[in-house]
Amino acid sequence: MQSEIDAVSVVWFHDRQLRERDWPVMSQGAGPGGGVWAWIDDNHRYNGLLWREEERAHRLDVPPAEIAAGKRLIDRYNRKRNDAVEAIDETLLAGLNQVVCQPGARLSSETAGAMVDRLSILALKIHHMRAQAQRADADEDHVRACTDKLERLLTQRRDLMSCLDLLLAEARAGRAYFKRYRQFKMYDDPALNPYLNGQAPRNGRATP
Repeated sequence: MQSEIDAVSVVWFHDRQLRERDWPVMSQGAGPGGGVWAWIDDNHRYNGLLWREEERAHRLDVPPAEIAAGKRLIDRYNRKRNDAVEAIDETLLAGLNQVVCQPGARLSSETAGAMVDRLSILALKIHHMRAQAQRADADEDHVRACTDKLERLLTQRRDLMSCLDLLLAEARAGRAYFKRYRQFKMYDDPALNPYLNGQAPRNGRATP
């Protein structure tokens, strides 16, 4: 079913995309079967674009205007990333709408979409940390430190994969459930950001 996923398939898809030469600028399209995979693809792609832009934002050899432009891209990508997380949850929940929760079913405060998002970020960290651990021009201390970090990241990903599969299995059996939560980002909304709508006091400090 297009609304069903499992952790191994998600991680395989994340890692496959990272091996594409032109990713994330050029995406290869949705994962197997479409449906929820289109949103998993979107989420991973925007996480990749965020990673690249956040690295570029730390440059010291470019004018401030270029960093400011990068910050606006980061805000845009972050909103798209969060939109995809919400869409993943919405699609998965639509596939669970016939499940009747058992008495005492637990509410998971972290949604399946949020776990997929965390797996995407871990895939990026693992990919880049592995590259650092394999650098031929780096000294032994750098390689050793990055290798240790890589092992820890891989452990964290395995743990999160188990948690995602457990939540999905329990949700399908009615023993657990999660809700679709909204991020309600305020900083880039002119109606809500006092510095964009003229409500901020002239001393530059917004009212708490």
